[in-house]
Amino acid sequence: MDTQQVLELMQRVAAEVITPRFRSLADGEVMEKNPGDLVTIADQEAEAILTRELAAAYPDAFILGEERTATDPTALDQFVAADHAFTVDPVDGTKNFVHGSPDHAVMVSEVRGGETVRGWIWQPEHEVAWVAEKGAGVFRNGAQVTREPVADGVAPQGVTSIWPLRGHSLGDLPPLTGSWVCCGVDYPRLIEGATDYILYARNSPWDHSPGTLMVREAGGVAGHPDGTPYAPTGLTPGIIVAADKGTYAAVRRLAADAFARRD
Repeated sequence: MDTQQVLELMQRVAAEVITPRFRSLADGEVMEKNPGDLVTIADQEAEAILTRELAAAYPDAFILGEERTATDPTALDQFVAADHAFTVDPVDGTKNFVHGSPDHAVMVSEVRGGETVRGWIWQPEHEVAWVAEKGAGVFRNGAQVTREPVADGVAPQGVTSIWPLRGHSLGDLPPLTGSWVCCGVDYPRLIEGATDYILYARNSPWDHSPGTLMVREAGGVAGHPDGTPYAPTGLTPGIIVAADKGTYAAVRRLAADAFARRD
């Protein structure tokens, strides 16, 4: 499949099994994988279709789906070992979806040799598509976008999904606020300039592989508190996403205590 065909597949799946359930989930269509970790019939059906279609187009690739990982303890190991793979997050921001927020997304990425080479985010309720190819830029609804660096002398603003850190400051930086609770919205918001950096504790490839590629293609940085670059097969906990190299370096120097308090 070419890049446009993958996007069209995601849009079709959303139109068929996700959007019709938005604010219309029936009793029994919302479950818990673990306490507080929700999954819906839309997640399950969307992942099944996306996995089937990608596997048919790329029979030698390993397809790592979020819901597959919840039931197959070997899935992450197979993904890390694969030379060619795709990640699938059928409904990123499931809690938002369940509670009627439009901030949810379908996300897919392609990984070759441990590196993300293509990424897609489709926000069905916002009708916004983000697409990136390594070395070719990132596009919002077909228009290429870049992220301006934080201006000299301006303190970068940050958000986080690490809830205990909301309201806390890194050094003399402004207090952190909560993210949009959906990586498929968080990463685009950073590119659009709504925030300058993001802190994440968990590192699930289906959450971060598409967006990190997009941020990098827009001119930003994605790495870990120890300074190593983000890689989808690394699975290293703790991620710093930043608008530019200077912001990443400044936040990284201040983030050790924050990540120590992440739980």
